[in-house]
Amino acid sequence: MQKKYRIKKGDIVMVNAGAYKGTKGKVIAVIRKKDRAVVQGVAMVKRHMKARSAQEPGGIIEKEGTIHISNLQLYCKKCDKGVRVGYKFLDDGTKVRYCKKCGEII
Repeated sequence: MQKKYRIKKGDIVMVNAGAYKGTKGKVIAVIRKKDRAVVQGVAMVKRHMKARSAQEPGGIIEKEGTIHISNLQLYCKKCDKGVRVGYKFLDDGTKVRYCKKCGEII
């Protein structure tokens, strides 16, 4: 059975713990097997890459590392911070996520 998270690819999240606490970013990928996510501009790591061809030169490349999913919260634009998330059904039957603080649909 797959694990269920409140965070999906493409969401704007805020880091609530660790060295990157308080930073916002877009989720690039969610790695379910390891309970981790890749967030744009957060947990940058350097990798030494070997040249593959003339178009792809080698060198030290900086890219995003993973961060544990428990250290992320969905970002609410209205509250301007990371918030807890709830689910509700609209009148037309669609299921949406909403901010538990202000009630705004995320």
